[in-house]
Amino acid sequence: MSATPSERATSASAAPRLTTSVVIPVKDDSAALARCLAALSVQTCLPDEVIVVDNGCTDDSVSVAESWGATVVHQPEPGIPAAAGAGYDTARFDVICRLDADTMPPPNWIENGVRCLAENSRLDAVTGPGFFYDGPDRGSRLIAALYLGAYFGSVRLALGTTPLFGSSFFLKREAWASVRGTVHTSGTMLHDDLDLTIHLTPTHRIRYDQRVQVGISFRPFTLTRTYGLRLRRGLWTFVLNWPRSSPTLRWRKIILRQHKALPVGGR
Repeated sequence: MSATPSERATSASAAPRLTTSVVIPVKDDSAALARCLAALSVQTCLPDEVIVVDNGCTDDSVSVAESWGATVVHQPEPGIPAAAGAGYDTARFDVICRLDADTMPPPNWIENGVRCLAENSRLDAVTGPGFFYDGPDRGSRLIAALYLGAYFGSVRLALGTTPLFGSSFFLKREAWASVRGTVHTSGTMLHDDLDLTIHLTPTHRIRYDQRVQVGISFRPFTLTRTYGLRLRRGLWTFVLNWPRSSPTLRWRKIILRQHKALPVGGR
């Protein structure tokens, strides 16, 4: 018999609090970074550390990070995969909480993410949706829903699992440690969140939860060239991880695993 919501809440509150390390890669985006760090400073559950990864900044992003008390890690190798990996390696606490520099986490973002993981000890990661905080007055939520719906839907179909969304996810540090030797941490033509998803699954469990939504910037969507770039990066990520990313092989493993989990007689 499954636990009731009140029993899950009691169990979660009785368990030791999961400690958190927020990781934010940045490249010349000091104004957005300042807003992100300000939002982290008023979280209902404050992070145990904030790590800002300087990916070759030429503006004042580093001084902004230091002014908010963040730990600054310097990663000169270009590309988010290298910057994010350096941040994850530096993290010292139970859960790695990933944000982009231009992300705006609501006040209960960390609290909700930690609660999601505490409610189910079998989960290794939780991710959620985004909404545009600076988009047009009309249609912003629809555009965000279509964009993220296409991302989550297409990757679920291809991989048979929920993908991480790089602007908002919570990953147990022990899960990162188990795959850090195989994930790709270099290059600029790679979706780091998709690559990490491919290497985590199907061994590790990822859940999508509306409670860990964040505000994301509409800026990338004002440049039409970014659409093609995002598509090319996604395709290259699948090619680079072949055959690990093969839909046929992954779905076969999922079906076999589910079949093995069935009791005798299939009941």
